[in-house]
Amino acid sequence: MKLQVRPSANTDAIIQGDCYRFTVLTSQLVRLEYSAAGIFEDRATQTVVNREFTVPEFRIIDHGNKLEMITQHLHLSYDKQPFSRHGLSVRVRNGSGHLMSVWNYGDTPLDLGGTARTLDNADGAIPLEPGLLSRSGYTLVDDSISLLLEEDGQVTPRAVEGQDLYFFGYGHDYLACLKDFYQLCGPTPLLPRYALGNWWSRYYRYTADEYKALMERFEQEQIPFSVAVIDMDWHIVDVDPQYGSGWTGYTWNRELFPDPGQFLSWLHERGLHVTLNVHPADGVRAFEDPYLAIAAELGMDPERGDAVEFDITDPKFLQAYFKYLHHPLEEEGVDFWWIDWQQGGVTRVPGLDPLWMLNHYHYLDSERRGSRPLTFSRYAGLGSHRYPVGFSGDTIVTWKSLDFQPYFTANAANAGYGWWSHDIGGHMQGYLDDELVMRWVQFGVFSPILRLHSSASPFNSKEPWRFNPVAESVMKASLTLRHRLIPYLYTMNRYASRDGLPLVRPMYYHHAEQPEAYDVPNQYYFGTELIACPVTRPADRRTGVAEFKAWLPEGRWIDFFSGRVYDGGRSLALYRNLESIPVLAKAGAIIPLADLTGYTSSVANPQQLEVRVFAGSGGSFQLWEDAEEAPEDREENWCCTEMTLSWEEAARFTIGAARGNLAAVPSRRSWKLCFMGMADTQVRVLVGGEEAGAVSGYDDASHTLTVVITEVATDTAIEVDFAGAMLAENRVEADVFALLNRAQIEFQLKERIFGLVKSSASPAAALASLAALKLEHSLFGALCEILTARIG
Repeated sequence: MKLQVRPSANTDAIIQGDCYRFTVLTSQLVRLEYSAAGIFEDRATQTVVNREFTVPEFRIIDHGNKLEMITQHLHLSYDKQPFSRHGLSVRVRNGSGHLMSVWNYGDTPLDLGGTARTLDNADGAIPLEPGLLSRSGYTLVDDSISLLLEEDGQVTPRAVEGQDLYFFGYGHDYLACLKDFYQLCGPTPLLPRYALGNWWSRYYRYTADEYKALMERFEQEQIPFSVAVIDMDWHIVDVDPQYGSGWTGYTWNRELFPDPGQFLSWLHERGLHVTLNVHPADGVRAFEDPYLAIAAELGMDPERGDAVEFDITDPKFLQAYFKYLHHPLEEEGVDFWWIDWQQGGVTRVPGLDPLWMLNHYHYLDSERRGSRPLTFSRYAGLGSHRYPVGFSGDTIVTWKSLDFQPYFTANAANAGYGWWSHDIGGHMQGYLDDELVMRWVQFGVFSPILRLHSSASPFNSKEPWRFNPVAESVMKASLTLRHRLIPYLYTMNRYASRDGLPLVRPMYYHHAEQPEAYDVPNQYYFGTELIACPVTRPADRRTGVAEFKAWLPEGRWIDFFSGRVYDGGRSLALYRNLESIPVLAKAGAIIPLADLTGYTSSVANPQQLEVRVFAGSGGSFQLWEDAEEAPEDREENWCCTEMTLSWEEAARFTIGAARGNLAAVPSRRSWKLCFMGMADTQVRVLVGGEEAGAVSGYDDASHTLTVVITEVATDTAIEVDFAGAMLAENRVEADVFALLNRAQIEFQLKERIFGLVKSSASPAAALASLAALKLEHSLFGALCEILTARIG
């Protein structure tokens, strides 16, 4: 099992002296090494796997006792002595050539934070490890103690002490920093399509029949799932005390699962992929089914009954660990493993974290059967993005925990870590709050992975029908929406892997010079087209709406759910009732969705697509689809369908003929095109250049013009022309009435407010009159949002 690496740098990029070596990898990334013995390392490490970069332009000025190295963005000065604060410095310039900052050796970058190993027992915010980005425009990655990856795939400590640093000087071009990091440390792998759907998980002692009945109930309720997670009770946990605890196990509990193969086949027949939980720390004890085989393989006397100790550093154990403990279960039907390592970071090799080893080797081994590799485990430091998906750990069920997770998720991009899976709804302790669980699921839709989870408490589980009717309805709609979003998410999956663009990104990635972008930690970009603002605090009981303090970049933005149009370039408070959260699409955005009008839990490339197109500006989108579960991400696997909205002159929406691997997509498709934020107008539809019939309609409540086109060959272009397309006007009076109608306030006050809104000459006049009423904060804020969504 070996990772593909290219650790040797181009010799033209290297500047070397007796005890120092600098490697100019890009104009913004330089490797800095110092070794008193003059010995330098060219093997891959746990973190760094590729130094084979195209050599950038740079100049060297050698003054004898001083060296200068100059690129487009960096100016390094070095006195040729052991690295010191007065002898080594780097000046960083931005793209315009202006000096941004100066780093002197020993300076600690004031970075924007990265992520953390786990949220186990977290009840709110926890400290984060350092990340790659800082407002100072530089960061430093110290790889000096990272272990080495040998050519045979083994991991060994460095033989010679020294300093091995990577200086990133990128100004505020944060995405350029990330791309350099991914090139240096390996790309984020492409996830299998099924991983982007809903995961069902619960730490609970299910029987096979109970688990099947639950999956059948989900089907009856038309709630789609694509991953079935079986927590640790799949194996024997009630063990003789002489063997220790029952946390570690590799033997099916036949009382609960009398026929494991049949159970796994039953799940597969329903389109579910299966992962089992493993806690490998206690090794293999004598009561386990694989004990005799693995003990004999390792030269132990099985008659003695001694435990096979877990030792991930022993190559023989490692081979037997997969051969006897995992491969047989995979042959029965286990698709990937949930590696639940909680036992610290100590091994027999100093500095080697067993969690990193488990992630590394499990990911490589998961390629064995020719399927797309996948693991599910905790974060183990920089470079962990190579082993998705991340399990964030057992959070406490509180509002404080939910309030931290959007920031935690987006900020993980600063460490290149884009695929966190949280315990959606929270795991343990805490309290029952239907609104909290509902909001958590709404956030889960717009998070990297949506995995419901909870503890073994009989009172703590996440089936929607266990909650009040409002929460049940919202949770069902949210879980359905997640599966509908898979075409969009899978395209973003490609961008994350190919282009170094994480699905979830802090606002400052695209607005680095806007101070406001740093002041909205729970707001983030969700793919290329959307901004998500998860609600993480309870709604006001009187008005029925919750507040989110947002910042909208310049331009026009349209609510994904309601179609309300906003003018950007400002901070504002957004208010939502229990049914939705603020999710905003930029004008010109195009969002492909699976049309699940006819229910299915399948995540395959859909035959029926709904495309939401947001009016007000031109835009384009490339829908990328491939042959499902192709183990290698090759260009010939992919099919691309390009969609374009022209707006400024003659308004037109075009779906180009699919190109590439047409075998990966249905031969014919039906399209439901939803033009949001658009005033009602006439349309003309052309299919393959010929005028074609289509069904169209307009929903005034959401400002949505819908055009339905059925059964068109995938390799045929579609064009929709609009007769005088215009951006819709917001329904100010209707939205104010809807807010007041549901508010738990005095009827006379409702009438007075509504009368003022209707009679005022302008929104500003209405706000002035409303301010005089001294309304409670939530009510006045929600009215302000409605009245001032458009300010231009």
